[in-house]
Amino acid sequence: MSFFLSAQEFPPIIKYSSAVYGAGNQSWMISQDDQNYLYFANNDGLLEYNGTNWQLYPAPNETILRSVKVIGNKIYTGTYMNFGYWTRNADGKLKYKSLSDAIKNKILDDEQFWNILKYDQWILFQSLNRIYIYDTKTGQFKIIAPKNGVIKSFAPKNAIYFQTMKEGLFEIESGKAKLVSDNPILKKFTIANIFIIDDGLLIQTQLDGMYKLTGNTLTPFLTDVDSELKSSFVYSSQRLQNGSFALGTVSNGIFILSDKGKLRYHLSQSKGLSNNTALSLFEDKDQNLWAGLDNGINCINMQSPVHSFTDDSGVLGTVYASAVYKGLLYIGTNQGLFCRPLQSNSDFKFINGTKGQVWSLFVYEDTLFCGHDSGTFVVVNDTARNIFAASGTWKFEPAPNNKNLLFQGNYYGISVLEKINNQWVFRNKIHGFDYSSRYFEISNHLEIYVSHEYKGIFRLKLDNSLQKTNGFYTYKSPKNGTRASLTKFNNSIYYAFKGGIFKLNSKTKQFEKDAVLSSIFEKDEYTSGKLIVDNSNKIWLFSKNYIHYFSASKLSNQLKQNVIPIPASLTNSMLGYENITQISKSNYLIGTTDGYYTLNIDDLVFKNYSVHITDIAINKQNEVLKDVAIQEEGSFHSNDNNITLNYTVPEYNKYINTEYQYLLEGFQNEWSEWSTKATVNFKNLSPGKYTFKVRAKYANSILENTAVYTFVVLKPWYLTNLAVFIYFLLMLAIAYFINKAYRNYYQKQKEKLIEENNLLLEIKELENEQQLMKLRNEQLSQDVDTKSRELAVSTMSLNSKNELLAFIKEDLQKTGEGKNIKSVISTINKNITEEDSWNVFKEAFDNADKDFLKRIKQQHPLLTPNDLRLCAYLRLNLSSKEIAPLFNISVRSVEIKRYRLRKKMDLQHEIGLVEYILAV
Repeated sequence: MSFFLSAQEFPPIIKYSSAVYGAGNQSWMISQDDQNYLYFANNDGLLEYNGTNWQLYPAPNETILRSVKVIGNKIYTGTYMNFGYWTRNADGKLKYKSLSDAIKNKILDDEQFWNILKYDQWILFQSLNRIYIYDTKTGQFKIIAPKNGVIKSFAPKNAIYFQTMKEGLFEIESGKAKLVSDNPILKKFTIANIFIIDDGLLIQTQLDGMYKLTGNTLTPFLTDVDSELKSSFVYSSQRLQNGSFALGTVSNGIFILSDKGKLRYHLSQSKGLSNNTALSLFEDKDQNLWAGLDNGINCINMQSPVHSFTDDSGVLGTVYASAVYKGLLYIGTNQGLFCRPLQSNSDFKFINGTKGQVWSLFVYEDTLFCGHDSGTFVVVNDTARNIFAASGTWKFEPAPNNKNLLFQGNYYGISVLEKINNQWVFRNKIHGFDYSSRYFEISNHLEIYVSHEYKGIFRLKLDNSLQKTNGFYTYKSPKNGTRASLTKFNNSIYYAFKGGIFKLNSKTKQFEKDAVLSSIFEKDEYTSGKLIVDNSNKIWLFSKNYIHYFSASKLSNQLKQNVIPIPASLTNSMLGYENITQISKSNYLIGTTDGYYTLNIDDLVFKNYSVHITDIAINKQNEVLKDVAIQEEGSFHSNDNNITLNYTVPEYNKYINTEYQYLLEGFQNEWSEWSTKATVNFKNLSPGKYTFKVRAKYANSILENTAVYTFVVLKPWYLTNLAVFIYFLLMLAIAYFINKAYRNYYQKQKEKLIEENNLLLEIKELENEQQLMKLRNEQLSQDVDTKSRELAVSTMSLNSKNELLAFIKEDLQKTGEGKNIKSVISTINKNITEEDSWNVFKEAFDNADKDFLKRIKQQHPLLTPNDLRLCAYLRLNLSSKEIAPLFNISVRSVEIKRYRLRKKMDLQHEIGLVEYILAV
C-alpha cells in the first residue's frame, strides 16, 4: 500500500467564529487604530476587538455595516443610507455621529456605502452610485456622480481611483473624475484592487488575473496561480508590507503570492481556514493578515516563527517521533512511518510495512532505526526492514566502548542489536529483567538505569558478555510518577516526574534534586516529565504554559535557561509523549496530536507592546455595572465600592499567551501572581484612595509600560468631615448634658445623702431624746416610786401618829379627868383631825400622781371626797387594814366603803377595784 499526503507547513491561523465574537457571520471591511485595536464592518454593526474582548456596536439604523476606516482618532463607517464616524467616550465606549444627516436630502434611496478612502484632509464615502467627498476642515461635501455608477474605488498612496461600469478606470483630480484608461479589459472585468509599482499600476481583476498599466499600455502580470485566480473570483486583496500579495477569493480561500507572483501559500478550508470565501483582507501593524470570511474571522500570523502542518484528513495521525536522515524528513505516527524531502513542500509518502504505532526514530552509524509496536525496523530511503519482531520497541542507546552494539528498550525488557557484515541483527535479550523499558540509560560501568512509570527506577548490573543481570536494585526515592522519564544530559542521568527533576550522583548512586531544573514545575506548571536532548546538546522540557530548553554555559558550569511561552493547550501535544527534533541549526519540529509544527528559535523576537486598561465599571452590591471614565481619576460613592477593571495587550499571536500582573495600592501590598486572565474585580472596598496598576508579560518579557488608574471611594455621608464635625458638636453637647445630668444626679445624691444623714441625725436625736425621755421616765418613775414610797411612809407615819395619839388618848381617858388631862386630850384631838391629815396627804398625792383625782372624778362624778380619799389610798395599793386607821374606822367599815365605792363606779363583778383604780 502506498499513498501521499500534502505536507506544506503554514503560518498559524487563529479562528474566531461568530459565537466567539458575538456578531454576524460576515465582515465586509477591516481597519486598525493607533492602539492596535481592530474594527470590523460586520452584518450586525461595528465590531471592535482589543486582543482580549470583542465589543459590538449596532449600526445607528440597525442595518448591515459595509465599510470601516480608522482615520486619526475617529472610526468612519458606512452603512445603508448613512455614513459618519465614531469617537471614544471618557468611559472607553464608542459613540456615533452621523455626517450624512447634514445632506440627508441628497442621499439616494436604497444607497449603501461600500468603501471609505482618505486623501489629505478629505474623506471619501463610496456607494455603488456616487462618491461623497467630505472636507474635514470646512465640513462641506462634494459629490461625484458618474453616469454609470461606481463599481469600486481605490486609494494607492497619493491617488484616488475608481472604476465605472463599461467606461474604464478614472482618477479624481481637483475634485473631478479624469479617465486613466478605457482599455477593453478594464471595461469588461471588475477591478478588485490597484497597487502602485515602480513603473505604473498593478491592477487585480476579479476574474481575469493581474495586469500592469504603464502609461496607456496594459500587459498581463503572470503568476503561478493564474488559472486558479480566473476560476475562483478574487473578491478582496491586500498588498503586504514585505511586498507580497494576499488575494481572497469567493470559493478557493486565500492565495499568498510573492512580489514576483510566486505562490507562497494557498490557504483554504481544508488547510486551516474557517471558510473558503474571503470577503475582506487586512494586514495589521504586526503583519498579521486578517480575513473577514463568509462565516467567521481568521487571523493568519504571517511573521510567526512557528509554522504548522495540520492533518485534517486523519491520514497522518498523532506524531510521536521525527528524524532527518539523508535529506529526508521522517515522521513516525500512530498510523505508521512517513517521509518527504526536507527542503520542499512535496507530499508525505507512506513507507510500506510500517502500518501501526511508531514510538521512536534513531540515527546511529549511518543507519535509521525505527522503534515500532511491531518491533525494530531499519529504514533505507522509503523502505523499511524488520530486524526484530519478538516485542514492541521503545528506544535505542549505543553500548559504551563498542560501536557495533546497540541496546534497545522493549515491551519486555532490554535486548542487544549487533552490526555484523555491515548489517544490524538481533543479538540477544538480557536475561533477568523483563519489565517494560521505555526509558533507560547506560552508565560507563555497564549499569543500566530504567524508569518504569508504575514501579519507579531500577538499576541493573550487566555481566561482561551483556547477556544477563544478576538481579537489580529498585529505588525507593525518588518515587514513580505519572508521565515520568529518564535521560542522559552532559554525561549525567536525570529523572523527572511531578515531584521535580533529580540528577544521579555517580559516587553515591543516589538521585539528588536539581533545584534549577525543578523550578520549572513550580506553581502548578507540571504536565509531563518528558526530557529530550537534541543534537546541539540542549535539554528540552515541557510545562503547562511554556517550552523550556537548557544549554551548558560557556563561562560556567551553570545551565543557561531559555523559555518559549507556548502553552501546551495551544500546541495539542500528546502529554507524556512530547517530541522535538532538531531539523536544522535553529529549526525544530514538534509533534502534535494532529500533525506537527516547526519552530525557529532564532526568530523568537517579539515587538514590545503596551498594556491598556480598556474599560472600568462599578456597581452597588447585586446591581448592574456602570461604566466610568478611564482617562481621569475616579470618584465613587461609598456604596459603589465594587469595581471591575478590564485590560489588554492588543497582540494577536496564536502561540503566545500574554500574562498579566496587577497591584491595587491601598488594598494590596504585593503584586498578584501572573495570569492570562485580563480582568479583575474588587468587592466591598473601604473608603479611601486607591491606585490600580497592571503590567504584562509577553513572550516571557515584561512590557515596558504599566497601566495606571487612580480612584477614590468616598466616605458615606455619615463619615464625611462635615458629619464628623457635627458628630463632634453632638458629642460635646451630649457630654455637656451627660456631665450636667451626672452633676445633677450627684447633687441630688448628695442632697439625698445629706437629707438621709440629717434624717439619721434626727432619728439619732429622737432616739437620744427617746433614750433621755426613757431615762427621764425611768427617773420620774423612780421619783414617783420614791414619792409614792415617801407618801406611803408619810401616810404610815400619820397612821402611826394617829394610832399613837389615839392610844395615848385612851390611856389618858382611863387615867382620869383632870384639867390638864382634858387639855392634853384636846390637843391630841386637834392633832388627829382628819382634815389636816387629808390635806397634807392630798397635796403629796397630787405631786406623786398628777391629776389622778381629777381623772377619777371626771369619770365618776358621783364620788364624794371620802370616796376620792379611798381611791387615793387604794391607788397606793394599801390594804384595808392599813386604810382603817387613816379613816379612824374599823377594817369592817373600810370593806363596806370599798363595796359602796364599787357600786358608785358601777364596776362589773369580774373587775377588781384596785386593778381598775391602778389603770385609770
